[in-house]
Amino acid sequence: MALPFSLPVGLAAIMALALFAAAFVRGYTGFGFSAIFIAFAALFVNPVPLIPVVFMCEIAMTAFQGRGIWPNIDWRRALTLLLGAALATIPSIYVMANLSESAARLTISALILALSLLLLSGWQLKRAIGTRGHVGIGIFSGMVNSAGVGGLPIAAFMAAQPIPAATFRATLIIYLTGLDLMAMPVLWANGLLTDDTFLAAALAFPILGLGVLLGGRRFLAASPQQFRRVAVTLLLALSLIGIARAVVVR
Repeated sequence: MALPFSLPVGLAAIMALALFAAAFVRGYTGFGFSAIFIAFAALFVNPVPLIPVVFMCEIAMTAFQGRGIWPNIDWRRALTLLLGAALATIPSIYVMANLSESAARLTISALILALSLLLLSGWQLKRAIGTRGHVGIGIFSGMVNSAGVGGLPIAAFMAAQPIPAATFRATLIIYLTGLDLMAMPVLWANGLLTDDTFLAAALAFPILGLGVLLGGRRFLAASPQQFRRVAVTLLLALSLIGIARAVVVR
């Protein structure tokens, strides 16, 4: 059987390991899967065709986690954020789909770098944010989700508020699922859903299940705040390498 996107066997094996690591992070923290995998993939291949694959993976992982997170979801917050994201999804994916490979790599790596620095800064909100603020950050998340990193600004936004860890994780997971479901028809309309997309997602599912399971068990036994910092530091390193590679290739 031919591998999706004509990946060499060795590179496909490395990507599978990165997929497992990213799924473990998602199981533990509730975010970071797409950003980690896309940042890693951008070091070797054009990341844009892989964006719909990671969105399918995000949706599948929510199915794995659904029962465990359901009681802790802040539905009002999630739906308000999704309202904003819906306004930005169509134009942002159109722009990303029409970038050159080198421009896409540089754009994705730069976005991950900026959002990782925001997460690492320990930024805190000094007052409660209302509906308009949630819609606004949702719009920004919808814009950067065209690069597969829509969860990072929401993670930074929620981490800046006094939200219990279980609510943070559950609400972020359900938000990302809604975001990805909105994006899929737009990706299809822009020619980014192919037979390779579905084959890659099918091959990824067993790896995702194991990674999410182990990450979820780890969440129950340790501090998610500490692991979030490790995950964001990894994103920072990958983004810097990705920017350096994109500049050299150009």
